[in-house]
Amino acid sequence: MLAVEAQRTGGPEVLEVVDRPVPEPGPGQLRVRHHAIGLNFIDTYMRTGLYPMRMPAVLGQEGAGVVDAVGEGVAGWSAGDRVAYSGQTGAYAEQHLVAAARAVRLPRDISFEVAAASLLKGMTAEFLLRRCYPLKAGEPVLIHAAAGGVGSILVQWAKAIGAVTIGTVGSPEKAEHARRDGCDHVILYRTEDVAARVREITAGAGAPVVYDSVGKDTFEGSLASLARRGMLVSFGNASGPAPAIEPLRLSRGGSLFLTRPTLFDYIATSEELADSAGALFDVIRSGAVKIDIGQTFPLREARRAHEALEGRQTIGASLLLP
Repeated sequence: MLAVEAQRTGGPEVLEVVDRPVPEPGPGQLRVRHHAIGLNFIDTYMRTGLYPMRMPAVLGQEGAGVVDAVGEGVAGWSAGDRVAYSGQTGAYAEQHLVAAARAVRLPRDISFEVAAASLLKGMTAEFLLRRCYPLKAGEPVLIHAAAGGVGSILVQWAKAIGAVTIGTVGSPEKAEHARRDGCDHVILYRTEDVAARVREITAGAGAPVVYDSVGKDTFEGSLASLARRGMLVSFGNASGPAPAIEPLRLSRGGSLFLTRPTLFDYIATSEELADSAGALFDVIRSGAVKIDIGQTFPLREARRAHEALEGRQTIGASLLLP
């Protein structure tokens, strides 16, 4: 089968197309034949070594397709079943072994492409909005990278909750995308002072929560945008890791909260996984959240896909197609 390996840590140039034998499922495993593979920033963190892993390695965290082989001891799954998964490294391949206990049964009314484009990003949005900081109707919320894969879902879901959505973007084109998703206020972070604009929009109060997937470049502005007792949810490193800070800064900023959550701690059990995926599928079915697949790349062109993702040349979600 065709697969894409990171031969060592480094830039997109370390990604190479290789031939690998089709794997046989072991006990508790499913073999999934991919129809679509998700592309996420976490893949670049693993490639660069920010999230260490043994190299060479097949990257990729999520995909969707059909079960084509079932390992010993697996109950409830059969060849031909529609399936999606997230958080199981090795997706940049035509086929992949996944733990049956961490697989999600894919409903007929959710396409393979939508599932692969949305499962990791959508469950991230779910836990951020509903469990990490339970957002309420009427609350202002600042969402960085509002036209990105997670940002687009966050904006739409927050709007469905009834929040006042404030998004940052890097270009007029992305600003228009964010507005179409329901962003009430769009800030062009390259030319505007983000914190000053948030204070202006909120009549000086600031936002009770900031969802920040960018990291180093936005961290200070995020803190400065918070209301008293506000929460900065730092959940990504698109521009590099956020800086270390002294806890006293949180006190001086207005008794602020800072958290660095990860999805996998919020879907740690099979029940949490099923509930999170179910909530995502429900909000997609309702029409409140539309998954925008902005671009697709052939699997063998994963290097080009990484270049586009890190160059902030993508809008919405991106897919690799086997």
